Amino acid sequence: MRIKSAEFIVSNQDVSKCPDSKLPEYAFIGRSNVGKSSLINMLTQRKNLAKTSGRPGKTQLINHFLINNSWHLVDLPGYGYARVSKKERKTFQNFITAYFEKRRQLISAFVLIDIRHDPQSIDLEFMRWLGENQIPFSMVFTKADKLKPKAVIKHVNNYLDKLKEDWDPTPNYFITSALKKTGGEELLKYIESINEELKA
Repeated sequence: MRIKSAEFIVSNQDVSKCPDSKLPEYAFIGRSNVGKSSLINMLTQRKNLAKTSGRPGKTQLINHFLINNSWHLVDLPGYGYARVSKKERKTFQNFITAYFEKRRQLISAFVLIDIRHDPQSIDLEFMRWLGENQIPFSMVFTKADKLKPKAVIKHVNNYLDKLKEDWDPTPNYFITSALKKTGGEELLKYIESINEELKA
């Protein structure tokens, strides 16, 4: 899939105010500072479509982008560490939960994981919650350029081994680097294949 157009549509904290559209949606979410904005900008080939920041927790709203006039990319706030108050964090959690539970247009989520780290309980718990609520998702390992190829494979396998405790088969996954611009083509092909199935 080649992204020819990517347009910001709306930001909000209220799921009921998300676009009243029948277009399929794909939501991107992960721990703060996982490289989500950089990945979205790489996928869309836009430098500043999603706002990048050195400060974790920059994304604080449900952000809808219209891609190729045919589907929505949804940028969700990061979970876990963020320089916000407990009250704000609870607000994020509430509308993120509401989005996943109520948004019928959602086709699949992409859970972003920093490949440099060992399996994190917060990521595992979130994926378990998605599974329990029957929400389809794939893992997207980010920042693969930060490790040597053998270390990348090792870290991915560490995650898969951990996931096997709860999952059979293990979730689909992609390995990406926004810096090296790798992995995005495979991810977009996956979205395109789902969109084609939906048309059939």
